[in-house]
Amino acid sequence: MTVEHRILEAGAGRIHLAMQGSGPLVLLVHGFPESWYSWRRQMPVLAQAGYRAVALDVRGYGRSSKPRDSAAYRMLDLVADNVAVVRALGESSAVIIGHDWGATIAAHSALLAPEVFRAVGLLSVPYAPPGGPRPSEAFAQMGGLEEFYVSYFQEPDRAESEIEPDVRGWLAGFYRALSGDTMAGPDAPDPHFVTREGGTLRERFPTGALPSWLTQEDLEFYAAEFERTGLTGALNRYRNMDRDWEDLGSYAGAPIEQPSLFVGGKRDASTMWLSGAIDAYPRTLPNLRGSHLLDCGHWIQQERPDDVNRLLQDFLDSL
Repeated sequence: MTVEHRILEAGAGRIHLAMQGSGPLVLLVHGFPESWYSWRRQMPVLAQAGYRAVALDVRGYGRSSKPRDSAAYRMLDLVADNVAVVRALGESSAVIIGHDWGATIAAHSALLAPEVFRAVGLLSVPYAPPGGPRPSEAFAQMGGLEEFYVSYFQEPDRAESEIEPDVRGWLAGFYRALSGDTMAGPDAPDPHFVTREGGTLRERFPTGALPSWLTQEDLEFYAAEFERTGLTGALNRYRNMDRDWEDLGSYAGAPIEQPSLFVGGKRDASTMWLSGAIDAYPRTLPNLRGSHLLDCGHWIQQERPDDVNRLLQDFLDSL
């Protein structure tokens, strides 16, 4: 079954979609630093199961629009993009599934547009309702003598100057660092932090073979996308976290009422740091259909595609 590519007008401009199958719409939202391609192992399986699997390039990535204004990457705009995609495809509703930043975008799409998104699946990053302390202040306190990667990404042009001279090498290292089969041991410097005064993330990435889930062809695809687009559009998501905190203040503590699914990696820092958010699911995801931890790292649907496909299909079929 071939992948159909389409460009739709949505939000601030165009959104690139990759589609397979027909039936109930399932919108797949990727994270950082990825693309629609990160769903390559889910789309044909969902299509074969009778669903219309649509993976998009999030605003700022791939062939989708890349507004110059960093404020154009706020959560409200990304949710509006997802609603516009559903409408442009001639549908009134969809199930939305996201990974990494895509999980947060999917969760907020379900929270802000429940009439459009009838169910939500979250991979790797648990749902944490809006609210709490201002993000930039919270992240600034995390590193101690070191600096947390989110704070590092929030400063314009800083991460770009590290990544863009060697996109391919940086991506390979970043994928290794967060993959269950190639991440460094517990005694190695944590790749989520940088030393202050000129430190880089890359100096902490493991070297050697690529993760087992990532072929040379896969790496070349990702590298070619970011060599063409640059990294600013992708990194602008991090640069809107305080703006999102302000925009979504009225939703502080709000649960997602629709049917939901969570699948995380046992060796993923996201599930460790946000274990409290998982514990809070009886309150924050009251219609949770399943919460699963797989033996893998962060790139869950690529590291464990068969298990993720089974869980997604069971969740979709239960709806």
